[in-house]
Parts: sequence; C-alpha cells; structure tokens
Amino acid sequence: MPRTTQIFCASTLYGAATLAAAIEADRFSEPDRRILLVFNNAAVPETSTPVHEMPGFGALRKHFDDVLCFNDAISPLHPAAWSPRQDDIPLLERYLRGLWRLGDDRLELVLESLQVNPALGFAQIFTGAPIHAYADGLMSYGPTRNKIDPLVGTRVRRLLHLDLVPGLKPVLLSEFGVRPEIVPAENFLKVLGGLTGASGEVPAVPDGAALLLGQYLSALDILTPAEETRLHVRMMRGAVARGHRSLVFKPHPMAPADYELALAAEAERLDVDLTVIDEPVLAEVLFARARPALVVGCFSTALFTASAFYGLPVARLGTGTLLDRLAPFQNSNRIPVVLADALLPDLEAETPADPLPPKLLEGLVTAVSFAMQPQVLPALRPAAERFLSQHFDSRVQRYFKRRRLTVLGLPGGIPQRLGFLPRNSTARRVARRARRTWRSVKG
Repeated sequence: MPRTTQIFCASTLYGAATLAAAIEADRFSEPDRRILLVFNNAAVPETSTPVHEMPGFGALRKHFDDVLCFNDAISPLHPAAWSPRQDDIPLLERYLRGLWRLGDDRLELVLESLQVNPALGFAQIFTGAPIHAYADGLMSYGPTRNKIDPLVGTRVRRLLHLDLVPGLKPVLLSEFGVRPEIVPAENFLKVLGGLTGASGEVPAVPDGAALLLGQYLSALDILTPAEETRLHVRMMRGAVARGHRSLVFKPHPMAPADYELALAAEAERLDVDLTVIDEPVLAEVLFARARPALVVGCFSTALFTASAFYGLPVARLGTGTLLDRLAPFQNSNRIPVVLADALLPDLEAETPADPLPPKLLEGLVTAVSFAMQPQVLPALRPAAERFLSQHFDSRVQRYFKRRRLTVLGLPGGIPQRLGFLPRNSTARRVARRARRTWRSVKG
C-alpha cells in the first residue's frame, strides 16, 4: 500500500496561515507526510522575501514535515511565467518525485489560484492527483479567471475558504460543481495568535491609532505611482478628518520606498504622528498586537478580516476610481472591489451608505460574475437578467459598464429600440451623440 503525501502550495504568509488553520480544524485526513511547497511569484523573486523566510513563519512550520521551494526546483525559470509542455509532463513528474523523495506516494495537492500558473502547471504535472483548492482572500467570491482544462477542474474536490463575507457563497470553480467549505474563524485566529508571538521585532503600534493599508495598485497598472501616492495621502487626510492624530501606514511588501517621503511630508503638514511598518508582516499581526481605532484601505482582504474576525471599524477609499479603471471587465480584482464598495463605509462620506443587504449582495455578485465570465458561467444568465431587470438603480449601475451589458444583451445595455444598430464604434458614437442631443432638448 503506497503512503499518502499531501503537498500544500502557498505564495503568501496569509495563505500559509489559512492552510495551517484548515489543518488544525481537521479539514484534511492524516497523511504519512505533509509538504509545504512555497511559490515565490514576485516579479524579481531574488529581491523579495519568500514565505518560509518571513517573520512569524516559525509558528506555522510545525504543521508540515518538510518545507520546499518550487522556485529552486525549476530555476532559473519564473514560476508564474513557466508552464510544462505536454510532452514533458511524464519526465517532469519523475524529476520532481525524485527531487522531493516522493517515490510512488499517492499524492494530494492543495492549491491556490488554480486558474493560473504556477498552480495550474503544477496540477498538470501530477495528472492523477486529487486537488483541494483554497482561497487566499476575496477573489474566491468571483468567477474563475480563465477556462480551466476539465482534466484539471474535474479533479477538484472542494474549495476551502475563510468566511470573510458571512452568508455569501464563493463562485470560484462553481462551473465544476466544486463545493465550498469554510475554514473556521476560531482556528484561523488561533494560528494568527501564534504568528503574532513569533513575528520578531515589529515597531510598536500605538493603541487607538488609525491603520492605513497600502496595496501597490500601480504594480497592477490600475493606478500610476503618483496616483497611488495621492490615494495614500487621501487616506491620511480622511483619517485625520475623523479625529485621528496617530497614524500607522503598512505598505504593500512590493511597494517602492519613495512613497515614504510624500507621506512624511503630509504627516508634518497635518501635525500628526506617523509610523511606517517596513517589515513584511501580516496586517492581522498588527490587529492582534494593538487594537487600531480604524483600519483604512482600498479593497484589501485585511479590511474584511479586521471587520469580520477582529470586530474593528473599517473604511474604504478609492473604489469608485478602480471600478472605472479595471480593465478588461473580466479583471479578477473586480469582485473584491465590488465587495469593498458595496459593504464598507466610504472614508470621505459624511453619511456613508448602508451596506448592501445579503440577498441583494448575492444577486449583485451573481450578475457581475456572469458579466465577467459568461462563457465559463452560462448557467448564471437567468439570475443575472432577473437581478438587473429588478435592481438596476443608481447604486447598482456603478458596478457595470453599459457597453458590457449591451454586448451580452443584458438589461441596462443600449435600449431595445436601438438594438438594431450594428456593434461597431461608429454606430456607438452616433448612438451616444443622439442620446446627448435628446437629453439637451428635453432639458
């Protein structure tokens, strides 16, 4: 009888903590061997800190028999840019089994972001292994980014995820009938508690400070570096306008260092205390070490862990700009931005809108998911049409592009009386000009 080896793959400390919490919650059967396989997907891996070298990782190490690095196995190739050729798969499997002393073990794979490399390529190498997917953040509530080969998708047994938006079911991998399974919050918090004590020297965070979260959106080509710096400055001003005189800024680990000059200058102008956390620690570690009076961000997953798991007040900023900027419409960040915009209070609003009710939120996520990936999720069309025909008001309109609705023939697109127009740029310009003229005449 061959022994069983489970290979857990992680590219972030948050993901590794989620896996440790799932293990503690007995979400996996007891194997003969557990391996944590680290993916370092940074643009230049040699200049970034991999998961297993980050402060606090020692508290997670006990959950695994071995810790290996996928980058080392395929060096000098980049894990996110490389995929195995079909003819090479048997050779690659033999190579990795020998390198990692797997022998004839029966394998189980636990993967994040299965729709892209390196997870997709890794799943293709071990063609016969069952797969357990897990969610590292809010993207699980949105659709699968790309069509996945059925030889991979049909092997997925379940999707493990944290209950970041209580009551909302993930859409990810639903085209394969994959069942979602919640990782209990108490296990996640227990793991993070151990992480907090093992994170080494982190600058003291004043109690009652406002914690500002950076996301490095310029790396995603959503904002320019200058626009992102201005967004961070707006976070500072918004927090100060709410009465906070002590601010803590936690930048994205990949953010350039030049943002600090602008923030320091703004802190001096506002006459407030500013602490910048340069160490690569989880925001959740800061939540546990000191209770921030407010957590501010754009659409960071940490906003939802702060609210759902730590009971901290949160606010978002900049989601409106991102809803306009995200391109193409299929961009996998869209659902996280929609959730932040629909559920979290606006930092700069005098009277923030109420969060979207659960039933309306479920309908919205379904409609946006179908509009993002109609070929992956064709079965969602009736629900999307029903939601848009009943709820396409000024608040819901901000989450859709009229052009996208028109192309898909969904309610809210170009009115039916103009539906005969051919779908080309000239016809669309004429239609827009006609609408403007009609509005001016009516006005």
